[in-house]
Formats: sequence, C-alpha cells, structure tokens
Amino acid sequence: MSALAKWFKHRGLSVGGYDRLSTPLTRSLEALDIEVNYEDQISQLPEKYRENPQTLVVYTPAMSASSQLLKFFKVGGFQIKKRSEVLGMITRNHFSIAIAGTHGKTTTSSLVAHVMYGSTKDCSAFVGGIMTNYDSNLLIGAEEGIVVVEADEFDRSFLKLSPDFTVVTSLDPDHLDIYGDAEEMTKSYLTFIHKTHLEGEILLHKDVSSKLGANLLRKHRTYGLEGAQITAKNIRVEASKFVFDYVGTVEIKNLHLALPGFHNVENALAAITAALDIGVGPDFIKEAIESYRGVKRRFEFILDRPDMVYIDDYAHHPNEIDALLKSAKKLYPEKKITVVFQPHLFTRTRDFHQEFAEKLSLADEIIMLDIYPAREQPISGVDAHLILDRITQVNKKIVTLDDFPMILEDLQVEVLLTVGAGNIDTLVPVIKSFYT
Repeated sequence: MSALAKWFKHRGLSVGGYDRLSTPLTRSLEALDIEVNYEDQISQLPEKYRENPQTLVVYTPAMSASSQLLKFFKVGGFQIKKRSEVLGMITRNHFSIAIAGTHGKTTTSSLVAHVMYGSTKDCSAFVGGIMTNYDSNLLIGAEEGIVVVEADEFDRSFLKLSPDFTVVTSLDPDHLDIYGDAEEMTKSYLTFIHKTHLEGEILLHKDVSSKLGANLLRKHRTYGLEGAQITAKNIRVEASKFVFDYVGTVEIKNLHLALPGFHNVENALAAITAALDIGVGPDFIKEAIESYRGVKRRFEFILDRPDMVYIDDYAHHPNEIDALLKSAKKLYPEKKITVVFQPHLFTRTRDFHQEFAEKLSLADEIIMLDIYPAREQPISGVDAHLILDRITQVNKKIVTLDDFPMILEDLQVEVLLTVGAGNIDTLVPVIKSFYT
C-alpha cells in the first residue's frame, strides 16, 4: 500500500491514507507530504477527499470490513479498488515481471528489481518489503519501462495480474482461512500461471512444477539446486557469503551473494534468469548480485560481532523457519542458536502448529511470544502453547512481548533470531540497544 501511495505521489497527485499505527514506514510517507491519520473516524478524513467524487479509494483486504472509513466510501459511491486491482491497472500497459510464491517472493522480487534497476533494461518495482539498497519498497524507472511486481496470493490478489514473465518460487499450503484447503490454493496458482501472456515466459521452482504436474498446460522452465534446467554449482561459503556458479543457457562463475542460505541461492537463480531473458548482460548481473544487500527483516543482520550475532527475520510459515534455521546453523555450526518466535494469525497456528513445532525444534533455545492476531478474532483452544508443547527441544518457554525485555539479562546469547510477521519487530531497537 505504501508503494502505491508513493507511486501516485510521484505522479503529482494528492495522496492521503489511514493506518492503525504510526510506524517508521508511515512516518516516511508523511515526510513525502502524504497525509496519514491513525483513527478510523470519518471526522479525521480531510475534506478534499471526503467531498471529492473523483477520489480513488484503494484498500487492502487486510482492512476490516467493519471499518468506518471503508463503509463511508462504499455508501458514498466512491470509486473503490483493491490494491491488487490497482497494481493490475498499472502493469497492464507495461511489460511486467510477476513473482509469486508462498515464500521467497519478496527476496526474489527485490533481486530482480536490483539486477535490472540501472541497467540498460531499467525497471520500476513494487516489492512487499523494504529493499536495503534503496531503503524503499518502490523503485521508479522509465515511465513506459518494465514493471517488476510481487504477486500476492492472499485473497487471490495475484489473479488481477496478467504478466509477461511469471516466476513462482514455492507452493506450500498457506492462507487456508481464505482458500479452505491446499487443493483450492493450488488451483488459484494454476489460474495465475495460465494468465501469463501467450508469448510470455514461465519460470517455476522445480518443486512447484512437480506439484502442479499434468495440470500445468503451459510450457515452462524450472530452476533449483537439483533436478532442474537452471541450477547452481560449486556452492560454498566464503566470508559469510554464499558463492556459486550459475548454470543455464550461459554460465556465470563465482557469484557472491551476501544474503545467506541455499534458498536464497535459488532465489538468485530465478532473478538472474529473468534478467538474462530481458537482455541484461552477465557482467552487470554479477556485479549487481554482489552489491545486493537484501530486504529488511529477511535474514537482516542487526548486530554481527565476534561475541554475538543478532538476526531479524519475517519468517511466519514452517518452511520459512526451516530455511532460516538451517541457514543460521550452516553459518554458525558451533554456536548456540536462540530463537524468539511470534506466531502470526490464529488460523495459521491452528493449521500448522505441528509443523511449526518440528521446525523450531532445530534451534537450541526457543522463546515463544503470544500469537499476533492481525485481522483475526481469537479461536478457542488456539494459543502459543499449541506450538510450544510440541517442541522437542527442552530449552523452551513463553514470554509476553511486553515482558521480553526483562529477561534479556538472563539470556546467554551467541546467535539470536527474532522471527515473525507481527509486531515482534518492535523488539529490534530494544534488543539492539541492550547489546550495544
């Protein structure tokens, strides 16, 4: 939503909006002269929007249906569109690269954008996280140029897009509160893939291709570390970086990726392939991969000292936690790994509590926070204990978000990870301050 706000502001339009909380992100919008209010009250709505029938109202499905502002716009007959519809409008007249997947799409989108931005194939990009290189989730290139967009499956939003180049990074059950079951979610992914322009390109992680099988009616290519058409060879860790060779229609040797993890090597494979297909040269790609600094809250190093390491990560699905912990253990095989995890959504906790417990058990110490509800109401019998009680690691406990700072002195930390998609990021400055 903030990227759209900045996009319209860049085009000289008057932009305002609502959010529940004041955050660094909303304050960055206010610094651009975008009006933000934090009360769901019609009286807080500036008159120039309230009285203007030409006002375009854009909302995210995460917005509560009981919102007073949303009700006002609906009753008032305003032009109302979901965020995904507006992204579809923006990309419709551009060559667009869309990256979807239950995980990996934000990093891959930002990698594609970074590799292309500033090349001879300049691009604009809408990414679902803050790109560290640009301190923004939006890049603005040539007005009629290529658009890179992160395609979100929540609420079937990605079905509003019709990409020229489609990437799907992963296909694991998620958002079952929306889809009902994994089969229904898979059907939506198939619909999304088949919306790719007939002359377009489709690039799938090999596991996605295998899961879709005979239902996939379009020609496509696969990427992955094993059993794929596009792969990586000679993978090794040097100075905390993953170094590898890209092997596709061309070979690019000794690529240095500062973002650790085998899963991020796979994300880089997808981004490199997209850039090569568009016409970006191998030498430029190699330099761009080396200069890539990741996305905020995606394996983000907050502190990196000989005596302790602190990493913050947005992981909120069991497979994301699996990749995160395996990457941390690969980088720090001799160190104790302590994880502070905040479950996101009651429905996701209910649906995947056993899988969360299994993956979190990879850590040496687990501290659970209460569930972050986001848009949901509590579900009877669903709380953080549902996960904690099934974790096989004996060194585990539950702490509230407010009480966590009080236990910092008792922790014997070597590698600390704060993990989750809720408001656990509010602990980051507290923890950083404690250890500096």
